[in-house]
Amino acid sequence: MTGYLTTHVLDTARGCPAVGLRIALYRLTGETRSLLAEAVTNADGRTDAPILPADRFRPGVYELVFHAGAYLGQGTAGPGFLDLIPIRFGLSDAGAHYHVPLLLSPFGYSTYRGS
Repeated sequence: MTGYLTTHVLDTARGCPAVGLRIALYRLTGETRSLLAEAVTNADGRTDAPILPADRFRPGVYELVFHAGAYLGQGTAGPGFLDLIPIRFGLSDAGAHYHVPLLLSPFGYSTYRGS
């Protein structure tokens, strides 16, 4: 089995999956940041497929950028507290499934390596 990356966003303030949240995935090589993929979360708060599928997996440093401001600002005026949430991490095990969930509310977030 080769490695791959998935993500999941849960809206902890509303107690539901974060539907329609845009996510971008970048690979970092030194100071260069290259866009690999963009996706929008579905009704389960997940992307429809791994954001980094097995055939594109390479060990290295990556960054997921969650466009939380657009999601959290639905129906409000003015800027919210959170906007872009970058999570930078390393992938080293070419045979592993990496899962990076985001637990999101209007005033804070947390993440961890999931399963």
